Amino acid sequence: MNNKLSERIINVTPSATLEMAAKARELRASGKNIIGLSLGEPDFNTPDYIKEAAIQAIKDGYNSYTPVDGYVELKDAIITKFKRDNDLTYGPSQIVVSTGAKQALYNIAQVVLNKGDEVVLPCPYWVSYSDIVKLADGVPVEVATSIDSDFKMTPQQLEAAITPKTKMLWYSSPCNPSGSIYSKEELRALADVLKKYPQIIVVSDEIYEHINYGVTAHASMAAFEDMFDRTVTVNGVAKAFAMTGWRIGYIGAPAYIARACNKLQGQVTSGANCIAQRAVITALLEPPSRITYMVDEFKKRRKLILELLNDIDGFKCNEPEGAFYVYPDITAFFGKTLNGTTINNASDFSMYLLETANVATVTGDAFGNGNCIRISYAAAEKELREAVSRIKGVL
Repeated sequence: MNNKLSERIINVTPSATLEMAAKARELRASGKNIIGLSLGEPDFNTPDYIKEAAIQAIKDGYNSYTPVDGYVELKDAIITKFKRDNDLTYGPSQIVVSTGAKQALYNIAQVVLNKGDEVVLPCPYWVSYSDIVKLADGVPVEVATSIDSDFKMTPQQLEAAITPKTKMLWYSSPCNPSGSIYSKEELRALADVLKKYPQIIVVSDEIYEHINYGVTAHASMAAFEDMFDRTVTVNGVAKAFAMTGWRIGYIGAPAYIARACNKLQGQVTSGANCIAQRAVITALLEPPSRITYMVDEFKKRRKLILELLNDIDGFKCNEPEGAFYVYPDITAFFGKTLNGTTINNASDFSMYLLETANVATVTGDAFGNGNCIRISYAAAEKELREAVSRIKGVL
């Protein structure tokens, strides 16, 4: 029946994180005790003060269509947040609220890219970047990094990747999947390259901004005066506020890009959920200190997972400075046969762990770096200990 589908959808790669989560659910349903370390989803409940705001919104009768680009009050809260946390000054016409940061990224690609435009993606990158670019008829240009460079792209690598067709640069900091953070000085060095190419738009994905362990301060590309009008800052509430299912993301952007995203969204989903928007007003206006208890717990888990993984011969880990993932290099296992299974690549390794250890991870191939796997430590300590014990057992 594929001949009845568009080439566009046939050529899209399913999200590896969601696909692995689905496989884990299927195995659980068949009776297997699967430990899921594949999804980037905090295991905390949404804070009560945010839930109470949602309940109040229901009582106050919020049930109608919302403005396509978000409630005025929410846009004001986002403007306040950007100024408070990032020293960025946006106006209401530069803010667009979407159904999750993923939709925001899709909107940006659709309104900026033309067929054949190239997008520089430092690898590893978040699993959906490449296919979102392809869906807009763009061309992903992958820039390889490694654990030895803390998975960060250098200015020299950026310069080498730029061609007359380069239209955009996309990156996340803190990075999903590596947890690496670009310092202000490192971003400035990249900006010094970009200033020679005024046609290039930067997409700075900062959704893990608050999950930062205090080694490298968060910095925004748009905070540089010469980059503000060329940068789209993407954020949301899913990760730091444990609000994955509430589906609210947003951008601060040059007004012409924001208008275009608003126009596109008006023909696709229209405005985001009314109750979730009201709750996010409260989430953003309350001080970030109200969510540090989650960050503190993630930091403890990071220490634990690194200790456990570093005790396994063949795992090579960097120390992530943010987010809640470790991204170990597992090339030491390539070419080896484990319990009758030959490990040729990261996908083989990840599937081997699922089938023999009953632990769900994600192959690094999905993130543009086939030397690693991604392990989420957004899980309870007991689960993390058991998962690594199983992994060690089958290796």
